[in-house]
Amino acid sequence: MTRSALEKKRVPREVRLYLAVLALTALALSFVSDPISNYFKDAYRVNAYQRGLIEFPRELPGVLTTFVIALLAGFSDLRISIIAQALGIVGVTVLGLTTPPFTVMLVFIFIASLGQHLFMPLQDSIGMNLVKKGSLGTMMGRFKGVTTAFQMLGALFVFALFRSGAFSFTARVKWAFLVGAALFAAAAALLLVLDRLLRNEKVTHERTRFVFRREYARYYVLVIMFGVQKQIMLVYGPWVIISLLGKGADTIALLGIFGAFLGVFFIPALGRWLDRFGIKAMLYADALSFIGVYLLYGLVAGGYASGSLAVTGWPVLLAYGIFIFDRMSTQMGLIRTVYLRTIAVHPADVTPTLSLGLSMDHVVSILCAYAGGIVWTVAGPQWLFYLAAALSLVNLWVAVTVRLPEENTPGT
Repeated sequence: MTRSALEKKRVPREVRLYLAVLALTALALSFVSDPISNYFKDAYRVNAYQRGLIEFPRELPGVLTTFVIALLAGFSDLRISIIAQALGIVGVTVLGLTTPPFTVMLVFIFIASLGQHLFMPLQDSIGMNLVKKGSLGTMMGRFKGVTTAFQMLGALFVFALFRSGAFSFTARVKWAFLVGAALFAAAAALLLVLDRLLRNEKVTHERTRFVFRREYARYYVLVIMFGVQKQIMLVYGPWVIISLLGKGADTIALLGIFGAFLGVFFIPALGRWLDRFGIKAMLYADALSFIGVYLLYGLVAGGYASGSLAVTGWPVLLAYGIFIFDRMSTQMGLIRTVYLRTIAVHPADVTPTLSLGLSMDHVVSILCAYAGGIVWTVAGPQWLFYLAAALSLVNLWVAVTVRLPEENTPGT
């Protein structure tokens, strides 16, 4: 291989640093976020009412993200990302070293969650600014693939350490949280190096404080719909397996690990398909995947509830398959992100619009969590999923009506 060919294949230093940050933050979230429900149960013996109360300080940062990023508009994406890691370090370190009173614990849960939510839109914005034109989908797929791979690796570590008794939330020191804090600190250090490396590059540009444009109307519709779909996926999808099939948390964890393993291969492929077939075709695929998943979920949930489907044998395997496919469909959020970048009026619009989308998503998620429980209880679980399938027709409408700049489709 010639020297010029080797130079083309060499990954730039800034991309290597970014990949390392993604790996570290994915591992950190595996130690902090994945076992958090066990923390509430083991350390505080929370009841159902308290568990619901905890979700407010955990989800509120998602609503506030757009305002916090607007307040920090004078800072670069990288420097806000460093602040986000610092908030995570403070929150989980306190929870790892102490078992504070319940109300104090909620304060530090809020602090840690604010850091995690701040980084969500920023990591996409930073990644897109590091990608060369013509390979946006492919490279973003690789970035998401790295995140998924390390989430799976972290989940395996957490599963093994808690199963062996090495980690426990009833102990005085919660080592899972301290490991997470150390990983956040390592990510912050690498972000600082990346900030110095790219100090004069566009990835560190200053932004407008707030963006709301008519041109982004369909993007807003997509993120609002995802807020509905996400709540069904994260809350009621697993509840079919837990409540109707009587399976435990270990089953959900193992299904999640298997879904993440498949995602390591699926997400990079999704990025390549974006570049090959274009955003419009992938928006169709996104819409149809949600419609199909929820129709199937409705059919099997109704069957379990009525007794027409057995809760053993192949019907259980069918539920597992739908659950895993459901997890795969969530990865299609990559399509929305690349779509926004494609239609952005100004590059500086991307980060505030991603953060506004995150806030919209969380407002809808909080409302749907409550409404979904009512539908499940009053009408039956199948009607919750049928309703979600019907609402997903809105995604199909977006795919039909969307218009894209010709030079950006396919292969942004």
